[in-house]
Amino acid sequence: MTTEPDIGGRSALQLASMIGGLVVDPTDVAARTLAAVRACDDPVIFVRLTEERATDEARIASRLAREGRPRSLLDGVPVAWKDLFDLAGVTTTAGSRVLAREPRAERDACVVARLASAGMVCIGHTNMTEFAFSGIGLNPHYGTPRNAHGDARVPGGSSSGSAVAVARGLVPVAIGSDTGGSVRIPAAFNGIVGYKSSGGRYPMDGVFPLSRTLDTLGVFARTVTDAVLVDAAMRGQIAPSVRRRPVAGQRIVVPTNVVFDDVEPAVLANFEAALARLRDAGAVVERTRLTAFDEILALGAKRGTIVTAEAYALHRERLDGADAAAIDRRVVERARNGAAIAMADYAILLQERRRMIAAFTPYFADGTLIAFPTVAHTAPAIAALEADEALFHRFNIKTLRNTMLGNFLDWCGVSIPSGSDAGGLPTAFLLSGPPGGDDDLLSLAVSAESIIRGDIHAGV
Repeated sequence: MTTEPDIGGRSALQLASMIGGLVVDPTDVAARTLAAVRACDDPVIFVRLTEERATDEARIASRLAREGRPRSLLDGVPVAWKDLFDLAGVTTTAGSRVLAREPRAERDACVVARLASAGMVCIGHTNMTEFAFSGIGLNPHYGTPRNAHGDARVPGGSSSGSAVAVARGLVPVAIGSDTGGSVRIPAAFNGIVGYKSSGGRYPMDGVFPLSRTLDTLGVFARTVTDAVLVDAAMRGQIAPSVRRRPVAGQRIVVPTNVVFDDVEPAVLANFEAALARLRDAGAVVERTRLTAFDEILALGAKRGTIVTAEAYALHRERLDGADAAAIDRRVVERARNGAAIAMADYAILLQERRRMIAAFTPYFADGTLIAFPTVAHTAPAIAALEADEALFHRFNIKTLRNTMLGNFLDWCGVSIPSGSDAGGLPTAFLLSGPPGGDDDLLSLAVSAESIIRGDIHAGV
């Protein structure tokens, strides 16, 4: 009897190698992936499957594999998309019932088309926080995906389903968006790699927005190498421009302010252990106060936030009309706060953002990267946050605190698993680089990943 090779939980590179070596056929991979999603004990990770499309795309990949002329290394590898990327012939609902009555997309979002051109097989849309407006990941309409490391724990948001789909081994790769942490946070909570690009790295055509100023895209994957391969395909490159960079001699700055406030002991211990391993590998670690972090928090307290102002402007008619009753009350409350942000304050926020980004540019001149915990705590319990709105809002602010600093400063970032707490909940280590410094960041992250991970199954 011939035993089918296991494909669940494989990295994209592993699966690509199996397809390229004709060990597995893309049509079989697609069929088994779709079957695994349908059979999963958490039925709300995906909000819709694109079964006919996946089957058709897999057939093409299968023929090209047999002919020895794949379109890319990723030809035949499955990918899932957060429910704010347009997929031709499908309605993009952005986690909302309100958008379910909108017309079907006439064409793929640009980045969807690029991965399709590389031969990746579209499995469907993954669940998300409504309108991408929360770092927690709750959704009262389509259900809340359960954290891959604890059914009672939140998945993180807003790209909740994308992270859980990869963490549970349903797909090797999923694509999300990140406006304040929506890739890095759920990646951290679910123990996988989450790469957030700096602004302008990818075209945003066909991506439902939250904040056009802050929105970026990112990749969920099992390894940094997978993220590098997918990043190249999303940019329309035949081969990655990222090359492995040595850890020895790399300057890493650890901020001493804001990002460690109220940090959980396991998060801190795992971060410090990973930092020590990097230092042992030759990295030059420096601790210093980054006053910009205090300035960003003070600016938000005084002027409001860019994301809130732009979310209100985008959804104003919905928030002020009958549709508001059909939108997650937590999203409504946060977005309506944008009505109180004066035009002068919004202009000052944008001006200060440009100033701080420019002021930081010389800081990164020698290839310096910034490191701190992705999130100061592990994934909290779903029930407590569902029951207590004040607690939800406090946790949402704390959950987003570290990552949103990078969005304000247009940093790229890679969240890498750093271990777990005594209960098995993942912790994560965030490496960040400057605007446009994605290649350098990924080059170092490829080398540093195994060092940062250490023994990821060890508790503290």
